[in-house]
Amino acid sequence: MTAIQEVEQLERQRFAAQIAKDYAVLEKIFADDLVYTHANGHQDTKASYLASIRAGQSRYDQVDIEALSIRPYNDERTALVNGTVRIDLGPGPDGQPLTTRIKYAVAYIKGPAGWQLVLWHAQKQAA
Repeated sequence: MTAIQEVEQLERQRFAAQIAKDYAVLEKIFADDLVYTHANGHQDTKASYLASIRAGQSRYDQVDIEALSIRPYNDERTALVNGTVRIDLGPGPDGQPLTTRIKYAVAYIKGPAGWQLVLWHAQKQAA
């Protein structure tokens, strides 16, 4: 499997794990030094981001990948990902479904633990 295929598979697994709240998968995918910047500018560490999922502050009912581009570098030990996703966030305060569409950039590093996500940066897009 090529680096591009590995990272694409990992991105899909990560989104599925965020929906399922599969913390074992997320713990493995997220590097200990993760910097996770949300579309609103809020920044999390690995620990604070996982805590926000556990507390229901970061909720994902569905994630649809609309676009995905993966570029490997450094002898396929680094990969930069650019994508666009549509995220269903569950019901809002009025009970109506909340949906957001974001463009994002991700950096993965391949080390002894395999591919790990070290950076996420999101920008909200028009629906």
